[in-house]
Amino acid sequence: MRIALVSPYSWTYPGGVTRHIEALAEQYIAQGHEVRVLAPYDPNDRLAAISHFRAHPQEVEAPDYLIPLGRTVGFKANGAVSNLSISPWGMAKLRRELKTGGFDVAHIHEPVAPLVGTVATGAPHLPLVGTFHTYSTKWLPNTVGAALGCRLTLNRLHVRIAVSEAAAWTGRRWYGGRYRVIPNGVAIDEDYLAAVATGLPASSNTEIAPQDGPLKILFVGQAVERKGLSLLLRAFEALREHVPAELTVIGPSNHELVPLLLDPTAITSLGKVDDERKLAELRKADVLCAPSLGGESFGMVLTEAFAAGATVVASDIAGYRDVVTDGVNGVLVQPGDALSLAEALREIYYEPARMRALARSAADSVHRFAWPRVATEVLGAYTEAIKMPVPDTAIEQFGVRVGVIPADLQPAVSARRLPTLERGPVRTRRQHVSALLRRGALAAVAVGGVGLALLALQKIGLENIASALINSSPAFVAFGLVVMCTAMVMRGFAWNAVLKAALPNARVRLADAIQGTMIGVLMSSTLPARLGEPARALVVARRTGRPRENLPIVLGTIVSQTFLNICALIILGAVMFSSVDFFNGHQNVLLAVAIAPVVLLLVVLLAPIVLRYGPGGSRMTRVHKAIADVQVALVRVRTGLAVFRNPRLGVTAAAAQMSAWALQMLSCYLLLIALGLNHQAGLTAAAAVLFAVNVTAVLPATPANLGVFQAACATVLHAGWHVGYGTGVAYGVILQAVEVTTAILMGTPALLKEGMSWREVRLRAMNATPVKLPPRHGRSGRQPAPAVKADV
Repeated sequence: MRIALVSPYSWTYPGGVTRHIEALAEQYIAQGHEVRVLAPYDPNDRLAAISHFRAHPQEVEAPDYLIPLGRTVGFKANGAVSNLSISPWGMAKLRRELKTGGFDVAHIHEPVAPLVGTVATGAPHLPLVGTFHTYSTKWLPNTVGAALGCRLTLNRLHVRIAVSEAAAWTGRRWYGGRYRVIPNGVAIDEDYLAAVATGLPASSNTEIAPQDGPLKILFVGQAVERKGLSLLLRAFEALREHVPAELTVIGPSNHELVPLLLDPTAITSLGKVDDERKLAELRKADVLCAPSLGGESFGMVLTEAFAAGATVVASDIAGYRDVVTDGVNGVLVQPGDALSLAEALREIYYEPARMRALARSAADSVHRFAWPRVATEVLGAYTEAIKMPVPDTAIEQFGVRVGVIPADLQPAVSARRLPTLERGPVRTRRQHVSALLRRGALAAVAVGGVGLALLALQKIGLENIASALINSSPAFVAFGLVVMCTAMVMRGFAWNAVLKAALPNARVRLADAIQGTMIGVLMSSTLPARLGEPARALVVARRTGRPRENLPIVLGTIVSQTFLNICALIILGAVMFSSVDFFNGHQNVLLAVAIAPVVLLLVVLLAPIVLRYGPGGSRMTRVHKAIADVQVALVRVRTGLAVFRNPRLGVTAAAAQMSAWALQMLSCYLLLIALGLNHQAGLTAAAAVLFAVNVTAVLPATPANLGVFQAACATVLHAGWHVGYGTGVAYGVILQAVEVTTAILMGTPALLKEGMSWREVRLRAMNATPVKLPPRHGRSGRQPAPAVKADV
């Protein structure tokens, strides 16, 4: 049989689909079939790195059966990067090869991927088989794909294959059709599996996994969010304090891994490795950990771990459940829960007999995924596609060609809603109704906000805003930008004094405090939920020598700065309200909002004292333990406020922080001058604007509080100084542009110096909270061993 295997993904950026195609091709070549793989191929040059987010292709030799289809471009999709061909030349070559190659069947992998899938399914003279590798629950991309004609395109397939029930669910949900599940394959060494079954390696009489050494954990995957590497690192840091453990990471480079670490002790990064090295590491490992957060259709690394005799600990997600049965051939844990993951890994260490039993069961079940069996099933699909009856009438032939009639000539199966494969708490009817009401309320608020914004713009007049922007003075805007940048540096000076007081025994440098401040400003201006605060705390904590212990204290120092900021806001508010009859008697509303952070600060300070006198003698031990943990955490946070007990450092911090606010106010005033408003609104107006935009940013409604920021500026200037709304909005636009530009100018060099990307800081900030494992009591298993200590 002459077979065409069609791939949309670059051969030199190999992933699971490429490895699947390569193994399938070699299986069929070994059986005597003629195979050609049609796939894009990127040479290792500068253009490839630029078009793939700085990722260089691997140096792999093109096999004789590969027909290259030109270059690809990296597209971010489904939590990873897909390297797809968009070259017209490549598509023309694909069409020509399928037409003139004399193939008996064309097997299209990921037929919904543009543009290869669309072109390949347009070969009506060939029996077409499509394999679906992706699990996706996202409405927007799938709906767009369906709207662009994917359902008609896929109807040209004679046989549809899905690598798992999760992938089949995606096809049925969004595109309709009939699917047979044929999993990804894995290479099996029967002699090694026999040794695993007896607990002996093939070459000796010793146990495969020595039980007296550290727990060897292996991660294989990319440093993308959905793979859960940041989560595993937090879990490992907690595990390391209780049991001797080692973590080896395959896939991410050292450059990608280091920014995600608090403490690199007992963690080894191997980067990208070949299949032989990966197999060797799998065989050395006790545990293969796959903590993915979702979006996985199968998980080939799981079956590779089965074949290598490693125990699998993976997330309980749809694609992985097709491979791992919890408690039978592996362990499944709640996705996104670092504590549960750490506890599962600890139990594996303390129960070596259970670990060996899971590995033996996995070695038995892996035969379902053996390549000879998988290749035979796929070959059966080819035979069925070749034997598929052809349409009799011209109308049927035209219908099949355009995709209106399915190529298998069976009744069409439409896309339909299906029960979710995601596991979560079962909602009651009341909870479901409540969720719908919340969504409806949010939608109503969003629509109302857009409507009010449109009405406001209509009333103000876009021409008024544009005129004010055009007539502004670039020189004063630039001067205001310089002053704003200086204010950020002064915040770094203030934080350095706070850090020195809180961490007297740690090495705290001014450069680190300023660098962390700049990174925090950049992240706060581009991310919701104030992720800039944990981002800058992480940057500094990593430099203190004991990052895991010091991170809560560093976070506590941010509370000190918050207290100083509140003092500055109170001063600004006093200046504002004493200078003008502001907001016509409604000052109490803004004052209440301004006082809210003070209340939160008092809670942080007083909660440990209150918790000490909590109820005693209760049987609710979990509640008491949670209260004790919260008390310890809050006491550590309070340690960050030590600067106020040190007169010299306290005065330095207060002076620097207040100077920063004064410089920000000066910057606001310079922008008033830039718009020619200095005769109408002076320094008091600048203080009022600074007060308003900071109060409204306590709980940002949008990233960088866009829209709310401009509304606050316009309202304050109009109500207090009778500045036109159009000019006020223009002022807000310029002021926010200055703040964002300051964040970029100061934060980008800091990120580069730190050796981190914006994405890496975001990933690390989202998993900033250290995990604390509770003591293990009353369970059998091996005796506790000394934990791995960090070298400091």
